[in-house]
Amino acid sequence: MGFFKKLKDKLTTSTDQATEKFKSGLTKTRDNFSNKVNDLVARYRKIDEDFFEELEEILIGADVGFDTVMELIDELKHEVKRRNTKDPEEVRDIITEKMVEIYQGDDEAPNELNMQEGELTVILFVGVNGVGKTTTIGKMAHQFKEDGKKVLLAAGDTFRAGAIEQLEVWGERTGVDVIKQAEGSDPAAVMYDAIRAAKSRQADVLLCDTAGRLQNKVNLMKELEKVKRVIEREIPGAPHEVLIVLDATTGQNAMIQAKTFKEATDVTGIVLTKLDGTAKGGIVLAIRHELDIPVKFVGLGEKVDDLQPFNAEQYVYGLFASAFEEKEDDESESEDE
Repeated sequence: MGFFKKLKDKLTTSTDQATEKFKSGLTKTRDNFSNKVNDLVARYRKIDEDFFEELEEILIGADVGFDTVMELIDELKHEVKRRNTKDPEEVRDIITEKMVEIYQGDDEAPNELNMQEGELTVILFVGVNGVGKTTTIGKMAHQFKEDGKKVLLAAGDTFRAGAIEQLEVWGERTGVDVIKQAEGSDPAAVMYDAIRAAKSRQADVLLCDTAGRLQNKVNLMKELEKVKRVIEREIPGAPHEVLIVLDATTGQNAMIQAKTFKEATDVTGIVLTKLDGTAKGGIVLAIRHELDIPVKFVGLGEKVDDLQPFNAEQYVYGLFASAFEEKEDDESESEDE
């Protein structure tokens, strides 16, 4: 049994709706990437250097990232030789296997949040303006509340006009209190107030918004460092997660943003928004491989429950589902005849 068939059997036998969300949310990337792979496989009778060169171009075109593509192609060549694979159809199955391996590495569940059982968990959100940071915080607040946790929001983006009000809208929508100060006030002071409030109200989770832009990069990073220091002083070991929010539709620009913020803060994970809106969803692999930061959540739609914990197997299944299902349909039709 091929790798994808095992993957499909594993994922589709579960009652989890997340697999279907990945499948529908990755339609644009699948139509772009998977269709090109299908066309490549159909045109070649044998696996040669030209086949791998075209595959390389397809992967780079999907924003998988140059370094990641080079490693993936090398591993594919090695596996094709080791397994003595002759049929290009079989290479597609090996690609799915290697994609899961590249993402997971040695960690079977790299996307799990570092939650503090029985204690306050502080999650700091960073990222530039316009990537969906506040919306992400609102959606995560909803999910935590649905899980029965007491949640508070800290309005630490005191610089952008309307940022506090935007977070308050999410607070009202989800029934979660927002700790705030006046626009233009010190974000570190907001965090101090929020932690005191979270402790006194015995909250389980504190979600902290931060500014996405100041006068220049140096000022922004200094502000973030100050915010982190205050949090750590009040709760040793916190923040327990620093999540950078990135817009998947910006492609390689998202990589640059991730590198910048990683230099200033100990980014522990990535929330990749608008993955459903791009034909270049390969950026997930590039981020994981080249920055060594796990993607912990992905946005697969506009609804409040469309922010999903990232799962490498569901992601790869979503990318290739239609291609393998078409192949299975063709095989079953041949058997019927």
